[in-house]
Amino acid sequence: MITPSQRIQQLGLVLPPAPPPAGLYKPVLVVDNFLYISGQGCLRTDGTLIEGRVGHNLTLQEGKEAARQTALTMLATITTHFGDVDRIKRLVKTLGMVNCTPDFKDHPLVINGYSELMADVFGPENGVGVRSAIGMMLPGGIAVEIEAMFELYK
Repeated sequence: MITPSQRIQQLGLVLPPAPPPAGLYKPVLVVDNFLYISGQGCLRTDGTLIEGRVGHNLTLQEGKEAARQTALTMLATITTHFGDVDRIKRLVKTLGMVNCTPDFKDHPLVINGYSELMADVFGPENGVGVRSAIGMMLPGGIAVEIEAMFELYK
């Protein structure tokens, strides 16, 4: 069986630097056998954020790429602040937030960029959990923000 860390290597994924907290909160928190991840932005490997509004100056595909980059940021945060991704059993819950115009209707398609990468890393069963995808204004004008909850191996 391939582990998530081996899958990250096989896929040739390059993680950005884990961002420092942007306020008074913990980037990760373990309660019982659950790992909670605070909202992550779409951080590129050079440390810059992907900014813009889907439906205005970003296309749906660019939004989806921003969501994928957010997944990479989340993996970097997990590795930096929690440790071994192989201790994660499964993705439980995702809240995906898309910076978009009021008339944009395809929020789930944008957040698929995150969900597809998590399924690639943790497998089609353990990498897919329950999910919400909503549109809103996001801090700093970032394109996507995602928070998640994972179940850990006991």
